[in-house]
Parts: sequence; structure tokens; C-alpha cells
Amino acid sequence: MEFCRIKNVLDEILLMNKTSELNDILKHLIDPTWVATGLEIDFETLVAGCEVASTKIGDIISLDGGNDQKINSFSLIPHEFFEDIESKWKGRIKRIHIDDVFTAVEKAAEALHIAVTEDFVPILSRIKATVSPLGGPKGEISYAREHEAVWFKGKRFTPNLWAGSPGEEQIKQLSHALDSKGKKAGEEWFTTLKVEAALTRYHEANGKAKERVLEILRGLAAELQYNINILVFSSTLLVIAKALFAHASEGRRRRWVFPTLVESHGFEDVKSLNKIHGMKIVGLLPYWLHVAEGVVRNDVDMQSLFLLTGPNGGGKSSLLRSICAAALLGICGLMVPAESAHIPYFDSIMLHMNSYDSPADKKSSFQVEMSELRSIIGGTTKKSLVLIDEICRGTETAKGTCIAGSIIETLDRIGCLGIVSTHLHGIFTLPLNINNTVHKAMGTTSIDGQTIPTWKLTDGVCRESLAFETARREGVPELIIRRAEYIYQSVYAKEKELLSAEKSSNEKKYSTYINVSNLNGTHLPSKRFLSGANQTEVLREEVESAVTVICQDHIMEQKSKNIALELTGIKCLQIRTREQPPPSVVGSSSVYVMFRPDKKLYVGETDDLEGRVRAHRLKEGMHDASFLYFLVPGKSLACQLESLLINQLSSRGFQLTNTADGKHRNFGTSNLYA
Repeated sequence: MEFCRIKNVLDEILLMNKTSELNDILKHLIDPTWVATGLEIDFETLVAGCEVASTKIGDIISLDGGNDQKINSFSLIPHEFFEDIESKWKGRIKRIHIDDVFTAVEKAAEALHIAVTEDFVPILSRIKATVSPLGGPKGEISYAREHEAVWFKGKRFTPNLWAGSPGEEQIKQLSHALDSKGKKAGEEWFTTLKVEAALTRYHEANGKAKERVLEILRGLAAELQYNINILVFSSTLLVIAKALFAHASEGRRRRWVFPTLVESHGFEDVKSLNKIHGMKIVGLLPYWLHVAEGVVRNDVDMQSLFLLTGPNGGGKSSLLRSICAAALLGICGLMVPAESAHIPYFDSIMLHMNSYDSPADKKSSFQVEMSELRSIIGGTTKKSLVLIDEICRGTETAKGTCIAGSIIETLDRIGCLGIVSTHLHGIFTLPLNINNTVHKAMGTTSIDGQTIPTWKLTDGVCRESLAFETARREGVPELIIRRAEYIYQSVYAKEKELLSAEKSSNEKKYSTYINVSNLNGTHLPSKRFLSGANQTEVLREEVESAVTVICQDHIMEQKSKNIALELTGIKCLQIRTREQPPPSVVGSSSVYVMFRPDKKLYVGETDDLEGRVRAHRLKEGMHDASFLYFLVPGKSLACQLESLLINQLSSRGFQLTNTADGKHRNFGTSNLYA
């Protein structure tokens, strides 16, 4: 069966090659199959290899199911007996390759039939002629499946009592049938020496036939081993082709469209006749919902980051998923669920939806969210699409709002396309430094005095959450909802009245927390107002800057003395809390700085960074330690730079726990930073 499947794959590739409409498609699928398999096989080699392998299989395998290899059948012997024995090898390969053993099996089957006829039929005739008012003997020729044998099965049947009756000779020949261990198979099973000899001959003939078939199949497998790359490449190509065909067929049925891939902002090297920038999708549809359910289509014209608001159940998450699916399908060259689409060449698509806690990692849902957002921010460029749903939903509102605002500032400064959705309406009162982000909302309308969502993307800000309506719709007791409405009116209505009066005062207070702008023009808070996590990050940045300057100065000093160094530059890399060094550092010399929880530093060098990091973290209180490291060519230079950093970092005001180690060597004692 597997060889037949392989041949079907090869023949479908050859059919595509011979069909003019499919030949071009086949050629275009060569490149993606290269990527998927890692095998670089050109078109001509593929076609030739398919023809060779298909011919080899066709010469051996019986593709018609073995119409010339029918199972033996005789009237006296149950058909299941021959079916079970012969189906193990018949119909596998063409008869011309096994004609001798095939003929031997046929002759053995016929001999078995003759033996059964001569030894069992007279006994059956005698039983039928016996009449007994108390129930005479019964018997039949039966298939003992467990023993793969054809025996005589009788009840109330004692051969030695039948002397002198017709069939006497046959009755005398009967004996109890034995199993493979020589034990009696049962009180009801009987056989004869002639039948047992015929059974043995039949089983031996089938065994030889089966072994011959397996031998030929193994030989075919060995021959195809030389074409294994062709087989792997062909099967992968066919999977891709069928997936594309299924996608295009379903897309046409649903009236999807092929997008226009346009030049993205920041893609100066991409030349396109269409000078449309950003992403424009008309009639975007959540494809997982059926049109008959009243699904609303949306038009998306995205030239920058969207800050999206909307009520519960207003369609924010569905819009993000729809845009993500359309963008991913589009940049893959597939059809998108829309009426028309212009999609940029995104270098990455970042999607963050709901976060859940991870007890195994000892992380809350907010920790998981922050970890994911850190990865998103670290990997985002101006050519990326970033989609963040319900940002900072898992923590205290005020601080979560500020974190969300800072993240939005960062994405705005990067200049990527994307959507950040939120219910944190306090974001709109923050003094954010944003230039490109626009406000979008999921629309609502009022019918009979009730606010309901329209699921349409609109401009502006939606401050209506429909929280009470949602709770009421989900069956929360009315008494609880009315109490919640009363509390809301008594507390937050007054808060809104005081908001304008406090605004100017808050701005003055906020200004005292603002430090001078950095080189990028962004404002950073003064260090005395930074949280513990931010203080650690600032310390890391300062240490990294100092390490880079110290080592670069040392390299330049050595060059000025005409001392050759293999090290030309320093690139510091970070090992965060609970992270391990990458595999690339194995066997390399490195210099590292450990950041202890007490804000003190430890400088060291090693040829086994992973082992050293593990050893440090095993010490009491050090399990959350993080590290900076850089690789150097050789242990001697690593020792020099270790001593240099210990002496000069200490002199620059950093607190080190191993300052004494700097005195063990004479490196780094000059040019101390004053």
C-alpha cells in the first residue's frame, strides 16, 4: 500500500508536468519546496527522478489489486481459511515475479482439498444417515482460526464405537487434533495423518511465497533509497500544491480576493508600481463567522498605529484577529477575506491576545503579559505589524494605564503599523509624546434608549464600556447591577466633575517627575522616582556603557603600543533572570558581570559560562541574578579584561563584591577614572 501511495504521488507530479495549465504552477512551487525540505532539486532533476522511481515501482507492484491472484476457494473448506492465509502476500507484487511459488500454493491447496474430501466426507455421510431419538452424533468440516487449520469438529462422536459401519476405514484414521505444542486442541477437534500432511505442505508453500514477496519488496525499497530525496521533495511539493488548491477553491467559493502587495513605509529597496503606503483593506470579514449570521464588514485604512477603544462585545478582538489573518495570508501570497486589499511587505506580525497565568513558571497573568510585550517591543521595526488586545488588563488601573501609555509611545516612536486596544480610558489624559498614533473606536448606536454596538470601525474615542448591560445580559442578578450603577454614579460622576479642576495641579506635579530629554528626544523620569525594576535597568545600561568604554579604550591603547589583539570591538549581551546563556557560547572564553539583588556587581571570566551562571544562582539569594557578558578570543585576554574591569568599575563608583580580585594581577591599574 505504501509503494502504491508513493507511486500515486510521483504520478501526480508527472501529470502536473504534462498538463500545460499546471506546468507553470509546478515550476513556481519548486522554490517554496526548497525552503520546506532544505533540498535544492531543480525542475528537470525532479521530473526525471519521478519518472525513474515511478517506473521502478510500476514494474514490481501489482497496481490492479492482483486480479490474476485470486484467493483459492473450494466448496468443502471454509473460504475464511484461505483468505486469512493467502491475503498476507497475494496482490502485493505482479505474479510474473512469483509465478513458481504461486503455482506451488495452488497445488498445495488442491491437495488439501483432496485430503479433506477423502478422509472427512465419508464420515459426514455416515452422520447424516444416523437417526437417534436422543440426538445422534453431529460433525462438520470447520476452520480452527486459532490454529490456522481445517479439522473435523464433532459432538457426541466416538470413532471406536462405529466399527463395521460404512466409512469404517476413515473413522479408524481419526485422531484428536494437536496444537503447535503437541497438546490436544480440544475434545471436539479430529484430524487424520493425510489431512495434517496436506496442511503442513500448504503452510510451507505459503511461507515460501510470503518470504519471496518480502524479499522482492525489500529489494525495491533498497533501490528507491537512492531516490529518497526525490520522494521527500515530491511528497512535500504535492502537499503544498493541494493545500493551495484547497485554499483557492474555498476562497473563490467565499468570494475572497488576492491582495495587492504594496511598498511599505521603510521599504526603500522595494519598487512597486502602486505607491500606496500603509495597509488598506475594504470589506474585511471575520472569516470564521458565517455571513448569514449578520457579520459586519469593515474598511481599514491604516497609515500608523491605532489606539482602539470600544464597548464589551463591540468587536475589538475580532477586528484584531481579522487584520492579523488578512495580513498573514496576504504576505504569503494567499487570498484574503475582503473585497479588496493592499497589504505591505511586513517583516514580522506581532499579535498579543489574552494572557493567562503560568503556575509552572510562577508567573501571574500580568507577568506573562509583560514578558510577551517585552518580546514584541524588542522585535518590532517600522516594517512590522503590531496587534495588542486589551493592554495591561491584569494589574492596578493607574499604573497599568501608565505602562500602556509608555508602550504606545515606544511603538509610535518606532513608526510601525498596528492596533492597541484598551478599556483604560485614562490613557487619553496622560501627557504622552506621540506624533503618529490615531484614535479609533468600535461604533455604538442608541435604539429605544439603549446603547448597542454596531461592530463598525470609526474615528474617535469610545468611552462607553456597556459593562452593566453585558453583566445584565449574562444573568448577573438585577439587585447587584443596580447597586453597581448607584456606586458608579455616586463616585465616578463626582470624579469627572473634579477632573478639570485638578488637571493643572496634576500637570505641575508631573513636571517635577520629568527629567531632561535624552538624545532621542524622549523624556525619562528622574532616577529618584524610578521603581526597583527601572533602577535595575538603568544600572544595567550604565554598567554596559562603562564596560564598553573601558574595554574599547584598552583596545585602542594596545594598538597605539603596536600590540596586536584579535579583539577589535566589544558587544555586551544580556542574560535575564531565569534565562540561560545561548548554545553559541559553549567552548568560548567570556568576561561577565553579575547583577546581584543587592545592586552590587561581581566581575569574572570563564570558559564555561553556562556552568558559572548556574553556580552563581545556586548560592543563597542569587537565584534571580542577571548577567552581562561578552566573548573574547582566549583565556589570557579574558583574565586581562577581568582585572581591568574590576579596578576601573570600582573607581567609577560601582559597588563590587570582588574588588580584591583586581589586585591579583597587574592589569588595569593605569588610566583610572577619576
